Amino acid sequence: MTRLHTNHICTMTELREPHKVLERSGGKPVAVMKNSKCVAYLVPEEATLQDEPRYATEAEILASLAKRRKVNKPVLDYLKDK
Repeated sequence: MTRLHTNHICTMTELREPHKVLERSGGKPVAVMKNSKCVAYLVPEEATLQDEPRYATEAEILASLAKRRKVNKPVLDYLKDK
């Protein structure tokens, strides 16, 4: 059995009126089912990223590395001779 990634489902027949399916989902993704199997996901615009992803600044990267130095050190030491 496949795990669905959303609580909202619809059938292929219901997609004859997609606006009703989207209204019923409340802006959440909808799994489209055919013969009891998920064949697609319908993702409304409001469920997608609204802002463009941004790159981390050099200061943010250095701060993250410094914060995790204690955790990363044994792994880096192990990988030195590999």
